[in-house]
Amino acid sequence: MTASITRLNPPTMPDAAAAGYSQISIAEAGRIACISGQVAWSSDGSPVPATLGGQAELVVRNAKAALAAIGATANDLMIVRVYLVGLDEARLGELWPHLHELFDGEQPSLTGIGVAALAGPDLQVEIEMTVRVPG
Repeated sequence: MTASITRLNPPTMPDAAAAGYSQISIAEAGRIACISGQVAWSSDGSPVPATLGGQAELVVRNAKAALAAIGATANDLMIVRVYLVGLDEARLGELWPHLHELFDGEQPSLTGIGVAALAGPDLQVEIEMTVRVPG
């Protein structure tokens, strides 16, 4: 069985693999799912965590739930877009461990976008995914 997604980091481009993602992801023929941006909202209506780390943990949990809902795993991630309020090196560093948890050893393509605000006043991070649906 061949991999559903081929990851590439050409030597003519910066080495994204060292940071845990890929410059290029090529999906085999199949269905593609676009998963809306996941934020730190919980299904039970609990308050949004105050810290970036607390929010990132909940966002990753929501992202994994969305993947599971379509029978997908980190292996099926094509590209992940991360929207981060106040993006800087320190905040990105705080977010990386959570992204690595989501990626589960895989290296999907990744885009990080600094934003002034998200859909709610307390939200600090949002993760959007494009996924190859398995099967």
